[in-house]
Amino acid sequence: MRAMQVIRHETPLELREVQKPEPTSGQVLIRVAACALNFADTLMVKGTYQEKPQMPFTIGMEISGIIEAVGTDVDRLTVGQRVMSYIGSGGIAEYAAVDADICLPIPDTMPMVDAAAFPVGYGTAHLALDHRARMQSGERLLVLGASGGVGLTGVELGKLMGAEVIAVARGAEKLKIAQEAGADHLIDSDSGDLREQVKALGGADVVYDPIGGDLFKEALRATNPEGRLIPLGFASGEVPLIPANILLVKNLTVIGYYWGGYSKTNPAVLNDSLAKLLEWYADGKIKPHVSHTLPMEQANEGLELLRTRKATGKVVITTA
Repeated sequence: MRAMQVIRHETPLELREVQKPEPTSGQVLIRVAACALNFADTLMVKGTYQEKPQMPFTIGMEISGIIEAVGTDVDRLTVGQRVMSYIGSGGIAEYAAVDADICLPIPDTMPMVDAAAFPVGYGTAHLALDHRARMQSGERLLVLGASGGVGLTGVELGKLMGAEVIAVARGAEKLKIAQEAGADHLIDSDSGDLREQVKALGGADVVYDPIGGDLFKEALRATNPEGRLIPLGFASGEVPLIPANILLVKNLTVIGYYWGGYSKTNPAVLNDSLAKLLEWYADGKIKPHVSHTLPMEQANEGLELLRTRKATGKVVITTA
């Protein structure tokens, strides 16, 4: 089969012929239709992500496709089912062997591109805001990087869950996309003094942050007493040091959170969340924003869109 692989860190992906996988016990073989790219994929290519597969390896964390074969000890999935899955790596390929307990059937009405763009963005936002932060309706939610793949779903779900949403992004075009997703207030990250702008709006009760760096530091100081901050990633390239004295004085909580870890430690929580999100999708309450759809051969161009922040929402690679 064909797959886009990392041969050496910090070099472009190479399209290679590799061995087609076979499903083992508890697995299914998926004929991949689409794979969404994530900022974490760019870190994998650099070799700076927390998970480091042995090279050569295929990138791609979230996929959609059709089950082509079923291994032993699989009883809830069948050949021919349309499914989505979060697999960590291996998605930009024609086939993937995937543990059955991290596969979720998708509605017949859901396009494969939407399905591939669905798990990480929506799953990350929902578990962060609901399961980890215990966000309540009426609270004020500050979303950094609000036009990106994870940030935009934070805006959309935050509004759906009853929050007053402050969206932070760079430039009018990206802020417009956040506004269309439901943001109540818009702040250009280049406009300066995020702290004062957020405090003028009443401060933040929950901070949802895939960016890190200076924006996190400013958001920390704009968080209300007993507020919760969720670092999701560090797209700025800087992991912020958190001054414990500010946490103490304001009774703040910084919540450790790695959505992908649930696929190994507690897949039931992850799947229950995704099932709820699929209900919302079927009801027309949410829909992935995909700014670019590219064929497998252009996966490097897709990664560059993420690196240069020219994409909004998701970039999806089609493999069929």
